[in-house]
Amino acid sequence: MPSPETNLPAGQAALTGSSREPWFAAGLRFTCTQCGNCCSGSSGSVYLSQADIARLAAHFEVAPGRFVRRYTHLVRGRRVLNDQASSSDCVFLRDNLCTVYEARPTQCRTYPWWLRNIRDPESWQAAAAFCEGIDHPTAPLIPATEILAQARLDQQNESAAIQTGRIDAAPER
Repeated sequence: MPSPETNLPAGQAALTGSSREPWFAAGLRFTCTQCGNCCSGSSGSVYLSQADIARLAAHFEVAPGRFVRRYTHLVRGRRVLNDQASSSDCVFLRDNLCTVYEARPTQCRTYPWWLRNIRDPESWQAAAAFCEGIDHPTAPLIPATEILAQARLDQQNESAAIQTGRIDAAPER
């Protein structure tokens, strides 16, 4: 339920650490240009929740355990997507396009609305240096309520990814 003084979702303070309107209260501009930058050349990890694994396994029409064994590994106890063998590009990136776009992990779905990117204008500009879709001339204005909802979803997914545990022994079906 929106807070009456800010017209922003309840729980914003827990998410952003402030009950004041965010610096992006008027919204931010973003469109995916399919440049592939967020999926390539990074040494980062795509953390997976159980829901991500189930969605991707269904996309490939395989059991979750089989998907996990083929496309993931553990990093500090968390399940992450593999990179391509010859690079640090996402295993599902081909010709700068996501081959699992409709089933892509939540972490990918919520980019660039991660808290580290929307913390302040400087963080947003740093992200823009990496992502050409941020503040792109043809990008639509995304309302603050949607930005906060996506940031919350990313935080929930991150918490869920911590809890994935070892499911690589899941039975085949």
